[in-house]
Amino acid sequence: MIEIEAEVIHGKKIGRALGFPTANMMIDGYEDIGRGVYRSSVTIDGVTYKAMSNIGIRPSVGGKEVLLETHVIDFKGDLYGRRLRVTLIERIRDEKRFASISDLKEQLQRDYDYIKSR
Repeated sequence: MIEIEAEVIHGKKIGRALGFPTANMMIDGYEDIGRGVYRSSVTIDGVTYKAMSNIGIRPSVGGKEVLLETHVIDFKGDLYGRRLRVTLIERIRDEKRFASISDLKEQLQRDYDYIKSR
């Protein structure tokens, strides 16, 4: 397991539009972690949540810089400006460029279903 601690920054809100809002974090110093989607967890105010995290440039939506994006499952609230510690538990797939946003959304749903069932 790998832990990454970083501050949540504002993003383009693409995850929210796809039904998977994310806490976006710059992760300087973690370049050796493989890009991809991870089953993860996040503890917020003493409660540990399952999470779905992506480390990468987000090639399907024109991203350029490496970010950690984390969808905190079953969490509702504002995380902007807060420091989160994300624990990467299991890498479930490589980052890839999808042919369409629809294809990306379908894959995100499969990733979510897998993570939620663990």
